[in-house]
Amino acid sequence: MVSLFSFLVFGVRHVGVAARRCLPYLDFAALVMAFAWNGAALAGTTIANDARLGGDAQRTRFVADLSRAVEFRVFTLENPYRVIVDMPDVQFQMPAGLGNKGRGLVSAYRYGLIAPGKSRIVIDVKAAVRIDKAFVLKAKDGQPARLVVDLVKTDVGAFRKEMRRARATGQGRQASKRSEPAKPPALGKRVKNGGKPLIVIDPGHGGVDPGAVSRGGLREKDVVFSFAKALEAQLKKTGRYRTLMTRRIDVYVPLRKRVEIARSQSASLFISIHADSVPGRFSTKASGATVYTLSEKASDKEAKALAAKENRADIIAGVDLPPESDEVTNILIDLAQRETKNLSITFADTLVDSMKGKTPVRKKARRFAGFRVLKAPDVPSVLVELGYMSNPSDEKRLKSKRWQRKVAVTTARAVDSYFAKRVARMPY
Repeated sequence: MVSLFSFLVFGVRHVGVAARRCLPYLDFAALVMAFAWNGAALAGTTIANDARLGGDAQRTRFVADLSRAVEFRVFTLENPYRVIVDMPDVQFQMPAGLGNKGRGLVSAYRYGLIAPGKSRIVIDVKAAVRIDKAFVLKAKDGQPARLVVDLVKTDVGAFRKEMRRARATGQGRQASKRSEPAKPPALGKRVKNGGKPLIVIDPGHGGVDPGAVSRGGLREKDVVFSFAKALEAQLKKTGRYRTLMTRRIDVYVPLRKRVEIARSQSASLFISIHADSVPGRFSTKASGATVYTLSEKASDKEAKALAAKENRADIIAGVDLPPESDEVTNILIDLAQRETKNLSITFADTLVDSMKGKTPVRKKARRFAGFRVLKAPDVPSVLVELGYMSNPSDEKRLKSKRWQRKVAVTTARAVDSYFAKRVARMPY
């Protein structure tokens, strides 16, 4: 049986020859794009390839072009104000940078997978809004299918009343039959350890949350995922560890779920991978790697600001999580300040020492702050900022496969040293 991919390649090749011979003025790239769009539709995949905003500060319309009509659910969240559109699995093939600029009531929007098989568009709004209309137009007369969301300005009281109603019913504005709420990624079956420590590697951000974005368009979620795979390969190569990634595709995993994955599997070490960014006039000066551990009190203002930014990841992804009680938070931190915290610090120091001479590190490379993703009370955890997306030299390194492999080897050696120290300290 001829694969769909082979069919598409064959079709594009022959349509391309005919187009070049008979229609010399035809935009060949557009023809190929149209062929791919139709092929994807035939294969059952929904593609979103463009979006736009219209209107003013009283009424704003969001429109997304789709390869075919889909079911959806739309609802609002506050702190900050957001409009969430959930759909089945959609492939976003949007132009680079789309959504960074707002208009009218909308300040920005972003898109991506929020769970396996479920896509999300998060629309950031400047004030309380009401969803006036939300619908999908089927493809017609050469026009693509379109998702349309009309927003109008409202008062805070009305906004909260509608939000409470949606929460109580488990619904929002939706097309066709009810959509099921997103399910978080499965934790996976528990595997016997066979005497090997389990290392959980956590590529930060993902899906609807791109993380930091460089001036050249490099996205943090892509960089850290690539590095995480390189690190996993090096750890497996030693034969001394089992590994588990918190995500294996471009999907967003809530911060609390990342911690649960490590705890549920009784992980021996949790390594969260990120790449920082500094705004303003110092954006190109900050450079090098930094390793963070958990502390209720941040080591400095920069560490505090970074933790606050990373802890907003669930908000960026449009996740409506119940607030974590102060009692639970304090218990987690208190427990982490004991043996687990000491083990985390030991690994962090070992990793920084291992990195020196292999890749640039910050002058003050060991820092600490209240990162939510490090709050497993029984799993030693660190957060590694590989470098700065805002620094051109760091950006060049971060996207280099050769550099990623070198630093992955260095990190794997630090893991070896850490466990060697633990074995040496065990009483007999």
